[in-house]
Amino acid sequence: NLVVLGSSDSIPVCSLWIPLSVRSVYPSLIRSGNVCHICMTNCPTLIVTVGLPARGKTYISKKLTRYLNWIGVPTKEFNVGQYRRECVKIYKSFEFFHPDNEEGLKIRRQCALTALKDVNQYLTVEGGQVAVFDATNTTRERRWTITRFAEQNSFKVFFVESVCEDPDVIAENIVQVKLGSPDYIDCNTEEVIEDFMKRIKCYENSYQPLDDVLDKDLSYIKIMDVGRRYLVNRVLDHIQSRIVYYLMNIHITPRSIYLCRHGESDLNVKGCIGGDSGLSGRGKEFAKCLGKFIEEQNIKNLKVWTSQMKRTIQTAEAVALPYEQWKALNEIDAGVCEEMMYEEIQVHFPVEFSLRDQDKYRYRYPKGESYEDLVQRLEPVIMELERQENVLVICHQAVMRCLLAYFLDKSAEELPYLKCPLHTVLKLTPVAYGCKVESVWLNVEAVNTHRDRPENVDISRMPEEALFTVPAHQ
Repeated sequence: NLVVLGSSDSIPVCSLWIPLSVRSVYPSLIRSGNVCHICMTNCPTLIVTVGLPARGKTYISKKLTRYLNWIGVPTKEFNVGQYRRECVKIYKSFEFFHPDNEEGLKIRRQCALTALKDVNQYLTVEGGQVAVFDATNTTRERRWTITRFAEQNSFKVFFVESVCEDPDVIAENIVQVKLGSPDYIDCNTEEVIEDFMKRIKCYENSYQPLDDVLDKDLSYIKIMDVGRRYLVNRVLDHIQSRIVYYLMNIHITPRSIYLCRHGESDLNVKGCIGGDSGLSGRGKEFAKCLGKFIEEQNIKNLKVWTSQMKRTIQTAEAVALPYEQWKALNEIDAGVCEEMMYEEIQVHFPVEFSLRDQDKYRYRYPKGESYEDLVQRLEPVIMELERQENVLVICHQAVMRCLLAYFLDKSAEELPYLKCPLHTVLKLTPVAYGCKVESVWLNVEAVNTHRDRPENVDISRMPEEALFTVPAHQ
């Protein structure tokens, strides 16, 4: 039995029988038709949700998709329920999901196959790295079909099962999520709960949870009672490890996250970027107003985080609460351009200035950082924010953009141009599948530090074109 090694991702094995010694070396060795393939570490990953309705599968799918995209892993969610709604325009009742409804069963099976076809297109043609297949997938037969599909296309599979028996949590999930569903337009709360509980009953008799023994060869995480306990089995690679770590840190406890920048600094007034200057007079006034605002909010167990830079620490001092300094929250490192005005950068580094305008997210200052670097630096902050309840983060413009992009699901192209004005507090409240944003200006004037992307980003542009969108300063 000869294993033929090559440079491609899918490596053919010249035998239908693979010896145990080879399987132990290559645990992801899989069989596709009459040809076997070894799935290398850069193979695409298919995440498959498992669980009864109203167990938070779509919540998990959307959060996981948002997180993976934010850290730079191209990911897309495929919700089979949405395929079903596109196929059956008008939902009548739970009877569509009854196991004896052959027509309903046929439609649901076809929708699942269509979704898998789109998964294949995304992972093999469109350059995706992770696909999240969001459906109940409650039977072992359905999961076998998905596993077989993944094997045939050399995808790794990771199952995420959500198990919950708490009737209060289930009822709350139905109210929070299903009331706004297209399935229940013009229905009152009682009608929605009654129909959806009957829909759940349609799945219960056939539900086969992931089993420690029968499914011991699968890679999966089982989340029990919205995070009270976890069971993790056969984590095979880096992506799966990050998925597990993330899922073990998120929670559904109601809370709010407050984001704001430091008060206006002396360097802000001069139009300089970076540096470690203290607050201006108006910056100190904002700090006092922030302290009063937070006191009036009467937020339970509020934690305050700052960077290690003077301007955030001075701002936090006025809040009159203990605060924690994070080096990870320091402003983006502008390298050789630290404490320079945009006009000076254009004079001394015109090519660099143009290159940054061409791709602001990936551009790295000489001896400094890029927004892409900053996102990686901030990942531990995001993970800890997911673990906490109420938090006030006093940070910097680039840092606040990165955090905001995570919570609002903004792309890498949008991220560097998000508006985060001085002396404004953003209150982020997680809801259902997204995040509610409230913006509060604390009525203290400050310079504008936001620079829109200029239309002309060519290296040969005139200086006045390069500086056209630079905000006014002293």
